[in-house]
Amino acid sequence: MNTADVLADAFGRIQEVVHEAVEGLSAEELNARLDPGANSISWLVWHLTRIQDDHVADAAGREQVWLSRDWVGRFGLPFDEGATGYGHSGKQVAQVRVDSGELLLGYFDAVHEETLEFVTGLKGTALNRVVDEAWSPPVTLGVRLVSVIADDLQHAGQAAFVRGSLERRRR
Repeated sequence: MNTADVLADAFGRIQEVVHEAVEGLSAEELNARLDPGANSISWLVWHLTRIQDDHVADAAGREQVWLSRDWVGRFGLPFDEGATGYGHSGKQVAQVRVDSGELLLGYFDAVHEETLEFVTGLKGTALNRVVDEAWSPPVTLGVRLVSVIADDLQHAGQAAFVRGSLERRRR
């Protein structure tokens, strides 16, 4: 197994958790918050997808899927088109609402496809390339991708937790 295979596997695991957290839920369940300060499944999946889209597109020198395939228009959120959810207030979290899981999974799967295309093409020392000099030390592509994977898995796990909590409430 090479580096590209490891990265593809990690991003594939994120996809599995996201689909398990979203599939079969109603809009009410996707948009539900366990308390007024909690994140909904809709917000968690939207946010983790936005972060992946933003960071991978930047590293790959590509336009974000959010913009290039007009997911920004399909979601119709009341935020700047560059918003990723980072630093969102509880009020902003509540504004991320979807009518179905198809919208969330459609955007996620489109970003996942672009991500796999990028990471499976990485060769040699590509992960050593500096992609962000705003930090000390500067951030390499390898560190950026591991950061995206870690962040996405945390948020996907949180979405799975919310789903489990909602399912227990129904019993």
